[in-house]
Amino acid sequence: MATTADIKIGACIELDGKTYQIVDFQHVKPGKGPAFVRTKLKNLENGRVVDNTFSAGAKVEFVRVERRPYQFTYEDDLGAHFMHTETFEEINIDKNLITNYDLMADGQIVEVMFHTEKETVLSAELPPIVDMEVTYTEPGIKGDTASTNSLKPATVNTGATIRVPLFINTGDKIRVDTRTREYVERIK
Repeated sequence: MATTADIKIGACIELDGKTYQIVDFQHVKPGKGPAFVRTKLKNLENGRVVDNTFSAGAKVEFVRVERRPYQFTYEDDLGAHFMHTETFEEINIDKNLITNYDLMADGQIVEVMFHTEKETVLSAELPPIVDMEVTYTEPGIKGDTASTNSLKPATVNTGATIRVPLFINTGDKIRVDTRTREYVERIK
């Protein structure tokens, strides 16, 4: 069994019978009293982020996870359906386990994280940057702003709304950061 000294961002641990991913941690040594480790943990079952404090040197049970590439095929009442890119095995994932689900296009390759001992799906992550087409946005008028980085809402081909610069028009192709839902650049 490992200790809090082995904690790192992205690792998965078992706590109170639930699986959590470490989002952030900080080792704190106060002037008085024992050292401790303050963590932010993401519950992989429901996506909630909780704060937890471990005393320094406390035992932590790490979970072995595996990331596998899957391709999004379709969605229905049961959730999102994916196909493994090498074995063609199909799985069904609840939409709540997919971060920024509305940014996922048909045929999108995602990384699905599995709990290797239980062989259950923990979460699915989109690539950090995806290319999208703007299906609707209001036209930007020259001289319409008082500052240089003004943004307007734009609807992309998946139906999601992203804030884009004023020079983006309907039909333009753009890159979007799936972690922050921010516009990155226009594609020629």
